[in-house]
Amino acid sequence: MDVNEVDDDEFGFSRNYFLAKEFKGSTKKSNHKLSDIDLVEEQELRTAAANIEPKHEKEVEELVRSYRTLYQRWVFKLRCGFNLLMYGFGSKKALIEDFASTSLTEHSVFVINGYLQSINIKQVLIALAEVLWDQLKAKRKNYSGNSSRGGQQPFNSRSIDDLLEFLDEPQVEEKESFICIIIHNIDGPGLRDSETQQILARLASCSSIRVVSSIDHVNTPLLWDKKMVHTQFNWCWYHVPTFAPYKVEGMFFPLILANGNTGQSAKTAALVLQSLTPNAQSVFRVLAEYQLSHPDEEGMPVDNLYATCRERFLASSQVTLNSHLTEFKDHELVKTRRHSDGQDCLYIPLTAEALEKLLLEIN
Repeated sequence: MDVNEVDDDEFGFSRNYFLAKEFKGSTKKSNHKLSDIDLVEEQELRTAAANIEPKHEKEVEELVRSYRTLYQRWVFKLRCGFNLLMYGFGSKKALIEDFASTSLTEHSVFVINGYLQSINIKQVLIALAEVLWDQLKAKRKNYSGNSSRGGQQPFNSRSIDDLLEFLDEPQVEEKESFICIIIHNIDGPGLRDSETQQILARLASCSSIRVVSSIDHVNTPLLWDKKMVHTQFNWCWYHVPTFAPYKVEGMFFPLILANGNTGQSAKTAALVLQSLTPNAQSVFRVLAEYQLSHPDEEGMPVDNLYATCRERFLASSQVTLNSHLTEFKDHELVKTRRHSDGQDCLYIPLTAEALEKLLLEIN
């Protein structure tokens, strides 16, 4: 190539670059706003997304079938003390559950759905401790004919450190016996904070625990330091792209192109409330009725809520009420803000219309 032609090309490029910089400031800005977009209802958008026809089904099926040949290797890794971390494009929920249902039938399997918005990690540890305790009682009964072991402290009164210490005790007679924890999306919104990741890392290092987890965010490894990755989690990484849609995981995330729907918010809150005890629902109803009858107030004072619940025999003590409020806050049904006089007030982050629909739903 002629040297002059190269010089001309470089000159033309640099000239266009500086011309673009010169006229950049004089260009007219657009008046369009995000709020001007005509958004569709969320249910309509989800229905349209569900009706998208999958492509390359045979190839994807063949790919997933090839992963099944690795199941025995995965079980061997777990028995050797490693934990499994699945990464790659596509939902890995069905793949991991298929592995658990076919290859981990001899072990207790515990599932954590990390794609949920809020998870109570202490309740997870309590449930795991109870599973392990039941296993130990059954084994002692088989060996000695007596299942009793006196003086066992209730797990719900123990601290997180005590629960982890119990799970890490070398009290399982068989080395290959363990509880397998399946964590769908260990990088999910309910698990990705630093404190929860530290607890999960300590849990994964317990002698009677093995973890099979999936990740989907490209920056997930930034959640862990070197000790967590190599010593506590002790990951075996497996690249298992499935190209499967995130149907279940995506149900719990708001769609960007969807219009906020009052009825949808009420239905979502109703589903959460239906999983709580009738007493907890009654306490929530007291707060909702107060908020509807006092629309100009900043919320219901905690003392007023306790007095009302005590009159209606819904809470015998402040401790009982606090346990209900903790559950509400964990599920983001109730929030707290400071009143102008300095006291804490409780409010439900829903519009009056949505709150009325919610009361109809739970009634």
